[in-house]
Amino acid sequence: MASMMASRIGDALGRRTTGCMGEAFSRGGGGTSGGDEEGVPNSSTVMGHPGPSSVARSQPAFRLALVSAFRLLNRGLERLVPPPPSARRNRWKWRNIWTSLAHSVLSGGGALAGFCLHPGMSEDLVGTHPPGAHSLVAVSVGYFLEDFVDMLCNQKLHQSWELLFHHSVVIVCFGIAVLLHQYVGFALVALLVEINSIFLHLRQILLMANLVHTTCYRLNSIINLGTYVVFRIATLAWMTRWLFLNRENVPPATYAVGTVGMAIMTPMNIILFYRLLRSDFFKSSRDVQREKEQ
Repeated sequence: MASMMASRIGDALGRRTTGCMGEAFSRGGGGTSGGDEEGVPNSSTVMGHPGPSSVARSQPAFRLALVSAFRLLNRGLERLVPPPPSARRNRWKWRNIWTSLAHSVLSGGGALAGFCLHPGMSEDLVGTHPPGAHSLVAVSVGYFLEDFVDMLCNQKLHQSWELLFHHSVVIVCFGIAVLLHQYVGFALVALLVEINSIFLHLRQILLMANLVHTTCYRLNSIINLGTYVVFRIATLAWMTRWLFLNRENVPPATYAVGTVGMAIMTPMNIILFYRLLRSDFFKSSRDVQREKEQ
């Protein structure tokens, strides 16, 4: 089943994911969908993107190109950013965090740029998006697939099950948006969470580098907490509200997936917020050491 999902998502990921992110967002204007006179999208063209028939004709060599690209990045980062002595016992995690940081900068920055360049996209999160938005969500699916496999192969299940569960939910929700070319704007709202993830990953890097008792770590902790409230908790609350207000306009199956996703993500992020508060502002040396070794 996992291979079938990866294959289907890979087909969609093979499309137009290259090029400058800024150029991609600036092309296509509103990116409105093609369709008949009544505004119903055609089966062959949605949002100015090729339909399922074009996906089937895409070259097989690019089916999992995005997963492979993040995998290559993961392998190359140890040379680009060598681990400090304190992190050499856990080299895979050092590479993993830097890969996650690269994705957060790309996706979080891209999502913010998308809404700044196309503010009208916030008025229709279902059927309108610029071409770059779809590519950005597709890139994120590739990252979450790669990170899922990386954790599954290198970390014990009792240490990683929460993130594996989180990634599974994201892959399903984002995969639907990529495959159907619908709800891409809603997925882009979810990617605003990655702005906070930048500081979460920087925190972990500083922790592994034994830089806990530094001004840099303290400053990052404060920014991390602030962006957590603004870009993570507030964003998830807004998404939950949007789903509730638009429940009559969303198909039951899609509404069910979105509701379950929000029901899972919200408590997970509240728990993580509590852990951050306890660790960075009410921490003991034992808590820091245990978090570093995980």
